[in-house]
Amino acid sequence: MLRSGSDTEGDHTPLLHRSNEDKVPRAPACGSSRYGLALLSSLGFFVVYSLRVNLSVAMVDMLNSTRPATGNHSSSICPAHTDPARPTRHHPAGVYSWDSETQGWILGSFFYGYILTQVPGGYLSGRYGPKWLLGFGVLSTVVFTLLTPTAADLGPGYLIGVRVLEGIGEGVTFPSMYAMWAAWAPPLERSRLLTISYIGAQLGTVISLPLSGEICFYLDWTYVFYVFGAVGLVWFVLWAFLAFDTPDSHPRISEQERLYITSSLKNELSTSGRIPWRAILTSGPLWAIVVAHFSYNWTFYTLLTLLPTYMNDVLGFSIQQNGLLSALPYLGCAVMAVLSGQLADYLRETCLYRTVTVRKCFSIVGMIGPAVFLVAAGYTGCNYVLAVTFLTVSSALGGVSASGFNINHLDIAPSYAGILLGITNTFATIPGMVGPVIARALTKQNTIEEWQSVFYIAAAINLFGAAFYALMGRGAVQPWAVHAAAHGD
Repeated sequence: MLRSGSDTEGDHTPLLHRSNEDKVPRAPACGSSRYGLALLSSLGFFVVYSLRVNLSVAMVDMLNSTRPATGNHSSSICPAHTDPARPTRHHPAGVYSWDSETQGWILGSFFYGYILTQVPGGYLSGRYGPKWLLGFGVLSTVVFTLLTPTAADLGPGYLIGVRVLEGIGEGVTFPSMYAMWAAWAPPLERSRLLTISYIGAQLGTVISLPLSGEICFYLDWTYVFYVFGAVGLVWFVLWAFLAFDTPDSHPRISEQERLYITSSLKNELSTSGRIPWRAILTSGPLWAIVVAHFSYNWTFYTLLTLLPTYMNDVLGFSIQQNGLLSALPYLGCAVMAVLSGQLADYLRETCLYRTVTVRKCFSIVGMIGPAVFLVAAGYTGCNYVLAVTFLTVSSALGGVSASGFNINHLDIAPSYAGILLGITNTFATIPGMVGPVIARALTKQNTIEEWQSVFYIAAAINLFGAAFYALMGRGAVQPWAVHAAAHGD
């Protein structure tokens, strides 16, 4: 497992990184431009995930079936958790009579747009620069979020259309950010920088779920979209003035940091401007990431879109309790993602573990662990403490994969990381499209047994993905990613 000169998998990149980085002193992290970018991008992913998940909570409050006279909870399988100290709610906003099938299509519609711009986002960010593509992608999502209440009043078809357009705008964000990190992240700091960056996605979920519940309670569900839309506008202004495509284009970066970043990456970037499409699409290590990403996202999106519904319809939590408890799994995921990023880089840099070993181990833990506890959650019955605990542990363990397959694109082809992320995220978006529809079709009666089936399906897919990645995953820069011209593509 330790790095050696006889590495049979050809994963020699950490030694290469070390020789490059030793030529220029490492630039301090505190106050650096690269960590400033990590924080700014983290706020950006906070925004995009807030805009993505707020409908999950608002949906509970948008339906006639969830608006009884008490205003606290709907009928559920388990006894409702009432809070007599809470005031009576008032709802000036409209509510709708959408059946479970319609709900599934509405919750999944975002991903029908999201899947369309994954590969184009990776290509365009590499060709024209990621800053403005990412910025305008988020801005368009913000605009359509602000139009969501109007679309809901016009009918479910209009709401689905608006959510599809939101997905189209948001689809470029991850590929663009990967393309940006390809130019900004020194190899031995990748796990740290990327987990800081993408922790915003988890925090967006953690904060937006309970906050959406409070907004629904004290105002009405329409303000969920107005409040988070306003936050998105503020972020866009910050991004426009503070983000830059590369260290060389940043006007305020120190010369020490600029040289440190560029020298550490110079032997990893392609010497050709041509994109080796044939080599990319036939790359076994890439397809290992595709399968792992698809499998992990099936569980992730199942919880992301349907956990508030499960909390309401099965466990009997009110809209306020629902948002808070639905956020706990993602808080655990955020904490584990940051810790795993620190540990992964420590194992690679200090302990000299091979990159491929670290990526595979973290992926296995981050996929098999969630599968086990997700299935266990289905057998807790009405023991809501145990149910919430198991769901939280399941999602928290999933955060470990943030330092596994989730950033492996930058290991195997940093020059084309945006394109690779676009490809894997295209496949990984499919669970968001079909998962909610299948889950709602299986849970028409909202029985515990029906939800167990949903959890079993997600767990089985997770296990398959972990096994496939363990077999096929790699950690070294692929030859076609460095010398693309030699392939004639």
